[in-house]
Amino acid sequence: MDRLEKGEVTAVDINNDEVVYKHKGKEYLAYIHLEEFEVFYKYTDANGDVVDVGNLKLSEWIQRFNIDNAPDKKITLTYNNRDEANIWNIVFYVLMGIIGIILIISIIRSIGGQNKQATMFAQSKAEKENNIKVRFSDVAGADEEKEEVKEVVEFLKNPQKFTAVGARIPRGILMVGPPGTGKTLLARAIAGEANVPFFSVSGSDFVEMYVGVGASRVRDLFEKAKQHQPCIVFIDEIDAVGRQRGAGLGGGNDEREQTLNQLLVLMDGFKTNDGIIVMAATNRADVLDPALLRPGRFDRQVYVQLPDVRGREAIYKVHARNKPIGSDVDFKKLARMTSGFSGAEIANTLNEAAIMCAKDGRKVITMEDICEGINKELMGPKKKSRLVTEVDKRITAYHEAGHAIVSASFENGEQVQEVTIIPRGQAAGYTLTRPDNDDEHIMLSQLKSRLAMTMGGRAAEEIITQDISAGAVGDIQSATRIARKMVTEWGMSEEIGTVYYGGGQEVFVGRDYGQVQPYSEGTSQKIDQEVKKILDEAHKTAYDILVEKQSVLDNMARVLLACETIYTPEIEMLMSGASAQEVETALNKRLNEAQKPVSNDKKSADENTATK
Repeated sequence: MDRLEKGEVTAVDINNDEVVYKHKGKEYLAYIHLEEFEVFYKYTDANGDVVDVGNLKLSEWIQRFNIDNAPDKKITLTYNNRDEANIWNIVFYVLMGIIGIILIISIIRSIGGQNKQATMFAQSKAEKENNIKVRFSDVAGADEEKEEVKEVVEFLKNPQKFTAVGARIPRGILMVGPPGTGKTLLARAIAGEANVPFFSVSGSDFVEMYVGVGASRVRDLFEKAKQHQPCIVFIDEIDAVGRQRGAGLGGGNDEREQTLNQLLVLMDGFKTNDGIIVMAATNRADVLDPALLRPGRFDRQVYVQLPDVRGREAIYKVHARNKPIGSDVDFKKLARMTSGFSGAEIANTLNEAAIMCAKDGRKVITMEDICEGINKELMGPKKKSRLVTEVDKRITAYHEAGHAIVSASFENGEQVQEVTIIPRGQAAGYTLTRPDNDDEHIMLSQLKSRLAMTMGGRAAEEIITQDISAGAVGDIQSATRIARKMVTEWGMSEEIGTVYYGGGQEVFVGRDYGQVQPYSEGTSQKIDQEVKKILDEAHKTAYDILVEKQSVLDNMARVLLACETIYTPEIEMLMSGASAQEVETALNKRLNEAQKPVSNDKKSADENTATK
């Protein structure tokens, strides 16, 4: 300020509150508050008198100074983007305000979102479906089961018919059966036939790590069902939430038990006929809580069994509806070949056949495709690229031939359908047998022949190599399991008698965690001795048969080494005494005839049949 008043400043550059001024050729920087900074101004007039003007702003002071002084004493005044700097200041403060508002809004929303998320987390995950297209005609191989549930459809369609005579439809229907037998499909068919909403949920969807969530989801599920009655609520794999209480090692009041308690209360809290049918499916009905199965809850159980031969044929026809099936496909034969298959497994064999057909670029699925699909379902895919030594291949050929010959030697033995040394899955080869009927009762003689057939592979190895390999581990496990059941469960041991020695429930440990053998150590030793006795007899029977028919064993092994796979006709020829050369010739001739190009008329007929 003193330098200004003395006229020693030659230039001033103003940049907001930064002032750069020149004094005697040097630049100096000063920080001032420009709006408040004032300098006292006085000047000498023409008469030589000193006139006091007063305090002026810096820019005003410099302007007056330049007017009142000679040109050589004027101060150069410049502004360095002051207006632009002010604009950026304004923009900065506006942006800071906007950011602050956004932060406040986001915090408020996050608090509300957490509450909403917590509410949604407690809601049921059940999926509601309307206008289900599945009908009873789509459910094959379960005729008796469909008859049991048809009255449910009638109730949903015409409830007055039942209420008029005081009848009450079952509040809950539990479908029990092995995996893949169509329990879920049957429930969907009921909803489709009755044309009612279908709520489906898995038992595991109720149970979470947070306390109270499962019970809340159960309540939410039934609230939704009440809003859409009449309807069906279907809980798949209910054993995930409906297991017997107090069955674990933890506390008795865990989250799963709270969920089950809520389910029990709501199922028994309905009005008598409110149009809500609760259905559930499980393959472990033995572990369900008894309170869940009492009348008023799941008061009816429908056992969905594996399909019999007629059921399997019907299932094949249902799943073949939209597939181009060739005229050579025999569904009755396929049904006999797939004893013990579930509906899901049968559907998968047809799907595998369709995949192979598409890979080969063909338009029609043949019988060979479906048979290959069956083998793939049973044993896994072929492993033709697996490197197998000649020694291993020879042992495998004799091993599988031993199985086939022993099985074919019994009158009540299962028919041998196929023998191969082509690796599949984890097996180096396999022998595929087929029962003539779906026997409900397996006789002792049948079990003995089955055990002998199982031991035939090990016996053949001993006869040919004078040694044994580890390849029979699966056979030994299977035979031991059958023999132990014969002794402890089926009463087929003279020494043990007709006593059931199956596993028992551990008293002090949860039923899922431990079992105790319900017999003494002495009885345990007798059981082990009887099991070993049965297995030794089966091994001796197989060994004696193969020693007697060693020529057949050698011929079958030669054919397998040459052709890799043989079928029922070739096995019957070998058992009748045909030589290996004769069997090879007959097999090659049959395969060549099967692979002959199909005539145009025949091909067009197949395609027409497939498109019908």
